[in-house]
Amino acid sequence: MILAKLRGGLSNQLFQYAAARRLAIHNGTEVRIDASWYSNICGATPRDYELDNFAITGRLATRHEVIGTNGVRNTRLRDMPLALWRKMRPLYRFQAERGLGFNPQILSLPDNVCLFGYWVSERYFSDVSATIRKEFRPRHPAEGQNLELLSEIRSGSSVSIHVRRGDYVQNPATNRIHGTCSLEYYQSALAYISSRVGHSRYFVFSDDLDWARNNLSVPGPVAFVAHNQGQKSYEDLRLMSACSHHIIANSGFSWWGAWLNERDDKIVCAPKRWFAEPTYETKDILPKDWVAL
Repeated sequence: MILAKLRGGLSNQLFQYAAARRLAIHNGTEVRIDASWYSNICGATPRDYELDNFAITGRLATRHEVIGTNGVRNTRLRDMPLALWRKMRPLYRFQAERGLGFNPQILSLPDNVCLFGYWVSERYFSDVSATIRKEFRPRHPAEGQNLELLSEIRSGSSVSIHVRRGDYVQNPATNRIHGTCSLEYYQSALAYISSRVGHSRYFVFSDDLDWARNNLSVPGPVAFVAHNQGQKSYEDLRLMSACSHHIIANSGFSWWGAWLNERDDKIVCAPKRWFAEPTYETKDILPKDWVAL
């Protein structure tokens, strides 16, 4: 069994599950998901567990399966005897991520490992990409406005544009780490793609659509997608991935929107500078065939 300890928003959950799923396939075993972080979020942006919207094969771990994995000091009193026993006889080998760079040793870990980290690189699961794409399809078909948009997106050349602002702007600590993509980046990406794909329809996804409407100069018909909020955010991921080409933000959400697109001829423009914090390792975040601007 591979235990994936989840934290963060949807894109983080996808990276964490994908790394665990690949390791489970390598060992001929199953994934268990520890989603306990979402019932006791402290000092972080409120998030929801969202992987149940996708056709994943891993299931939520039971309380018994995760006892002791958060350390004895963080264990409830009734679970203390088992936690102490597992401190001496661990159920899993605990593997924490050390830095954001790709660690090839993760790929050869044995069974019964507990993964704790973000694992933001396709290199943790690229050799099972077909399985990951299959499991990251929404469980239910698109309906209503999303179905209409899917039809528009698939009717010709289409480009998704993602503008991530939200807590990247509003939270000073988050802003220091992440920063935001500049207007110059979006102008360069739009010029790059439009010169190569010709006439296209553009679909803008953002947590600040007012900024996008007021600042982006899009060289073609444009639709601003505003109706998928909260627990429906996975619908935006489905719409993004159906587009022909992509301009992503420094955001795992649009990273996945682009990666889940299976087209061989897709163009993905991505920001060369992923973090505002210069000490963060970023060389393994973007796939090699994406265009860093």
